[in-house]
Amino acid sequence: MDARVLYAGDTSLATAASYLAGVLTHAGVPFDYLASDQPIAPALTDRSHALYILSDYPVNNWRPADFEAVRSAVAGGAGLLMIGGWESFHGAAGEYPGSPLADVLPVVMQSHDDRVNSASPCVIEVRREHPVVEGLPFNVPPTVGGYNRIVPKPDAMQVLSLRPIEIAAAAGELRLTAGQAEPLLVVGSYGDGRTAAFASDVAPHWVGTLVDWGTPRITAKANGAEPVEVGGHYAELLTRLVRWTGRIDDR
Repeated sequence: MDARVLYAGDTSLATAASYLAGVLTHAGVPFDYLASDQPIAPALTDRSHALYILSDYPVNNWRPADFEAVRSAVAGGAGLLMIGGWESFHGAAGEYPGSPLADVLPVVMQSHDDRVNSASPCVIEVRREHPVVEGLPFNVPPTVGGYNRIVPKPDAMQVLSLRPIEIAAAAGELRLTAGQAEPLLVVGSYGDGRTAAFASDVAPHWVGTLVDWGTPRITAKANGAEPVEVGGHYAELLTRLVRWTGRIDDR
């Protein structure tokens, strides 16, 4: 198993996948990419991967043998990261709750549509110190615009939460009311492998202001993708999440 990542989903490199693919390229993390309309089987037989990233990747692209291959790889020391979206977790159509990956991921998924689209910002808060977030300036927190509602498993760790902010205008004044906190980043383990669930998206539209968090700004372009310009802390957060979950630096 080498340090290469398999990244599947987010439509295509010409669209939403250009964000995470650009960050991976900027960070020097090698990866293979599968568009959302491509089956996963060929990529699983080509090579072993240190980390599997699923982001808006439809469950109907899998065969039973594919699930077993990824489950076995994670149990043996690979990583699994699921990023939120309409085809992640339960999503709009019941994507992953009934799949074998439900046992591997560090969260319990809903049995119904888990998408939350928020017209107001959802502020990101640190719940537990962890190498993924250490030293990042969450005292000036970024926000996201939507997420999948997930529940951490008892043996998992909730690292980040998000808190919806209700905004009301009256008599020329703005009134902000914080809602109930929801899990955003949950990490855990399965066998010898690390697992992570990030409940929001890392590309528009759910990504919100998170994509612009931090200076200096970074311009990045993956091979075959559109160039993106993103905030430095956004790129650092995603880079750390990928490196930690896949133990990239240890391979």
